[in-house]
Amino acid sequence: MFLHIVCLLSLAVALPSNVATSPKPGCESTCGNLQVPYPFGIGIGSNCSMSSDFDIYCNTTDNPPRAYLTRAASPFEVVKISETNIYVKNWRQQQIVACYASREYFSLEIDYFANSPYTLSDANQLTVFGCDDLAIGQHLSSDSNYSAYGAGTSCAPYCESREVSGGTGSCPGNGCCQTSISKGKKFMMTRLINMEQNWQRRKLFSCSFLSLGMLNITGFTFRLSDLNDSTFLNKYPALTDIPLVLDWRIGSQNCSEMLNSSSFACKGNSYCDDSLAGVQGYNCRCMKGYEGTPYLSPGCHDINECKNSPCHSNGICINTPGSFHCYCPNGYYGDGSKNGAGCIRMPGSNSKVAIGASLGAGMGFLLLLLTCFWLLKFLKKRKNKKQKEEFFKRNGGLLLQQQISKHEDILEKTRLFTAKDLDMATDHFNESRILGQGGQGTVYKGMLSDGKLVAVKKSKLVDENQVEQFINEVVILSEINQRNVVKLLGCCLETEVPLLVYEFISNGTLFYLIHDDSAEFPFLWNMRLKIAVEVAGALAYLHYATSVPIYHRDIKSSNILLDEKYVSKVSDFGTSRSIEVDKTHLTTLVKGTFGYLDPEYFQSSQFTEKSDVYSFGVVLVELLTGKRPISSDRTEEERSLATRFLLCMERNNLETILNSQVLEQGKREELTAVAKVAQRCLNLNGKNRPTMKEVAMELESIKMSQTLSTSVETTFEGVRLLNAELAMLPDADYTWTSISESTFTSSDVTPFMTKTF
Repeated sequence: MFLHIVCLLSLAVALPSNVATSPKPGCESTCGNLQVPYPFGIGIGSNCSMSSDFDIYCNTTDNPPRAYLTRAASPFEVVKISETNIYVKNWRQQQIVACYASREYFSLEIDYFANSPYTLSDANQLTVFGCDDLAIGQHLSSDSNYSAYGAGTSCAPYCESREVSGGTGSCPGNGCCQTSISKGKKFMMTRLINMEQNWQRRKLFSCSFLSLGMLNITGFTFRLSDLNDSTFLNKYPALTDIPLVLDWRIGSQNCSEMLNSSSFACKGNSYCDDSLAGVQGYNCRCMKGYEGTPYLSPGCHDINECKNSPCHSNGICINTPGSFHCYCPNGYYGDGSKNGAGCIRMPGSNSKVAIGASLGAGMGFLLLLLTCFWLLKFLKKRKNKKQKEEFFKRNGGLLLQQQISKHEDILEKTRLFTAKDLDMATDHFNESRILGQGGQGTVYKGMLSDGKLVAVKKSKLVDENQVEQFINEVVILSEINQRNVVKLLGCCLETEVPLLVYEFISNGTLFYLIHDDSAEFPFLWNMRLKIAVEVAGALAYLHYATSVPIYHRDIKSSNILLDEKYVSKVSDFGTSRSIEVDKTHLTTLVKGTFGYLDPEYFQSSQFTEKSDVYSFGVVLVELLTGKRPISSDRTEEERSLATRFLLCMERNNLETILNSQVLEQGKREELTAVAKVAQRCLNLNGKNRPTMKEVAMELESIKMSQTLSTSVETTFEGVRLLNAELAMLPDADYTWTSISESTFTSSDVTPFMTKTF
């Protein structure tokens, strides 16, 4: 143990010093003269801040540029951001100019920070200039009750009448008063009241002035006669540039409630600091001996205290994590501290002996460093090996071994990648490599050492449900061998979260192709029909051609990918389930995507093969209409695309909902036939829906009829023969090969999304 500690102390000398508090990587750090650290960020919706509460708008048209707090109800200029405070100013929202005339009082309501993480700081003061006035500041006792004002503060400036002519005011004192306000409030009512009648004398000066903010006016003097001028504050520059200090914090829960939460904001080498009692939220601060941004991974960094020479001039300083250590070299004694005993030369010490001793000590120290280096390397290697074994167990390795015993060909079809392989392939999981994010995790684009492009799926969380879904996806995809199902290349279990490696699909999702109006590629009707045939064939394969029927449970256009030749690939099997042959349904927690979800499954929690049929029906309607499954701009009855489509079919006005390009390119009878297939798929009674085998056969027949109608080499008898063969094919021998396979071929490069690098 002692050797290990000495090694850490020795190696700590080479560690880099800490960086100052900084913005999120890739984001601007300054706006004019203002430093903007994370969790704040410059830009509205730019993803540079922790949330929209901390967005800073930078007006670059000003010279120099000025920053503004966007979360307040009124625009406040930001002049400084500290560890727990933000300094803002909007002079019109911080002052009262009261030239009474016929009015008895003037008021100012501070309510600009409702529903935000900002509260008024006790660094602010209520300052009043005038005579014969009473200033009152009251806090709301409840954020939701604007009439329930609670305790507050007050002060009353007073002037001697003999000093009116040519008199001098002072703060605090003659013609001026100042009082502090309470901390942690968002709402405040300030009021300036004329006390002329109460003092039983005439008003000495025409106007009085109230300001709210951080103002140090000790020893400040002014001419009392200036209180007759409504521009009094502008005559004294020190009174027109007063910042309003706000406390800020994270979230609405305290530290004890957030410590075990996945959304806890405090990163490494930092601690959580609660706000005051009665104020929700917390701040993160670096531990002693550390500095940096505690809200950004990996957290705060060690400070190299040795740079500032904290030890005695003859002493030696060694930096340690969070601290430092001073000691004296050979020939000296003492504690090595600058403020302690220091280092005192030993009596009678010989310079040659000292040099020899120093050289010996240096060689010994070097040998010790080398020994420490190899020892730490060995310990790190053993620790990494043990950690990988723990990750393997936690990520479902034992569950996968059980599945291998049932499916011996799994490892023959998939490759076990190492963590190093995938870390290099994704450039250390760089954010610029992200292809997409979903409920199960994040997908990164990667390139293997052999130059092959892949997509790496990294789970978000590590829990039993996620692990079970991960292993389930490995087993399912390993058993599938179909050209229209995304290919699983391998997995990695030795990392903190489980990883899947797929073929890379280059042309994004079907959802993007259907709904992105900016897409330059013309989405023709024959291609829409081809994709429908391919997806139907893939689902029929999953339902009938695998050893155990597989229900996808989340069929939607965003889970259908397109390769470089626009061949469709069904993806995302994280929620899929296999079902015993003699069972008709699977009882589970309801999972799926709103708009595609089978209403019958939603009500009964019993997922059947007909539930996949319903979801496919919604995709088919998307292809026909070019519309989204859910439209928020329509009435509740017409919000669902499936409902609107069924109503059009019942009213025999299909053309009103079809896509204009589809109407132009498709034949009427062909479009009607496909629409009727979709109508049957969307039947609210699952028993009345066709099977995916029937759907695939019908769409294949429509596609084949379209092909034959444009070909002079294929006869009508050929159509009848192929339909007859499909109809006679038994379930056990049923395989799916699209007619279009002879025309379109898939390549091996290729899942997920549309970015290119």
